[in-house]
Amino acid sequence: MQTLRKIIHIDMDCFYAAVEMRENPSLVGNPVAVGGSPDQRGVLATCNYEARKFGLHSAMATAQALKLCPNLVLLPVNMPLYKSVSAQIHQIFRRYTDIIEPLSLDEAYLDVTDCDKCQGSATWIAQEIRQAIFDELRLTSSAGVAPLKFLAKIASEQNKPNGQFVIRPDEVAEFVKKLPLKKIHGVGKVTNEKLAQLGFHTCEDIQNSQQHYIYQQFGKFGQRLWEFCHGIDTRKIEVDRPRKSLAVEHTLLSDISELADAEQIVEEQFHKLLFRIQRNWGDKPLNDFRKLGVKLKFDDFTQTTLERTTDGIALERFIELLQQIWERTNGRKVRLIGVSVHFPEEKVTKQLNLWE
Repeated sequence: MQTLRKIIHIDMDCFYAAVEMRENPSLVGNPVAVGGSPDQRGVLATCNYEARKFGLHSAMATAQALKLCPNLVLLPVNMPLYKSVSAQIHQIFRRYTDIIEPLSLDEAYLDVTDCDKCQGSATWIAQEIRQAIFDELRLTSSAGVAPLKFLAKIASEQNKPNGQFVIRPDEVAEFVKKLPLKKIHGVGKVTNEKLAQLGFHTCEDIQNSQQHYIYQQFGKFGQRLWEFCHGIDTRKIEVDRPRKSLAVEHTLLSDISELADAEQIVEEQFHKLLFRIQRNWGDKPLNDFRKLGVKLKFDDFTQTTLERTTDGIALERFIELLQQIWERTNGRKVRLIGVSVHFPEEKVTKQLNLWE
């Protein structure tokens, strides 16, 4: 029996753009985005809601964003400023708990199980935190409150922007039952398409399936998916757990055997990896990230990884690694491809899920 916790997931609303609009009020009402230069294959780190009306979104190529929204106000990433504001937000968090797991500068889990403020109500604590962020920093945030970690994150997206959603312990079973699988963190576009092809659309569909079948179809992630769909999440809030590397992987809808197909997938993954680095470590030159890796998983479920120290992050370097590791296929088809980067040797306080 898992111990029920009081977990809050706080997510700032279009954080980088919101900070920029706070610093320069003349930007308010205009489509604003923060991101890399279109001349350097940059991507958007974030954009405000006026920009989203034009179809813009995080991780979109800057060049494409400017085509969709020619009047877009594009600002460079000001990482020192965002880190400073993030530190102020965490000071507010610490008034209620020291059990804080940052996911990025603008997002964090808080365990307030033992907090006696607001009469111990996690709902009221979340409201107070959001109000303090607004009153003191002139920024809005959204919150999710739930007894389980994965549900708190889902809840924070329910009433965005500047909203809050609560899932009480006695509501978990019914909420999970109706929950679309695509809402679960880790179920990306490809996984969701595969689930749909197998006839799975909601958690209830998984509940009505066989456990071994889900494991067989989705491997290690299938175990987590099965647990989430049954309202089980035993993960604790992890405080100060440093990440030494970041990776993006892709489980294919159908196995491939051609190198050209793999190269196209690696190019897509490279842009996703670049987006995450730019969004969370935008003040670091790409040449500082020297250790790169490529991972393959074959149709017999064995896997192999090749890592090299190079002169920095570049698509060409990943393609070179892919071409070298492809020789290990030995006639086997490939069912999963991943790319990774190790952080420069220094104290790292960012956290992201590895191979998420």
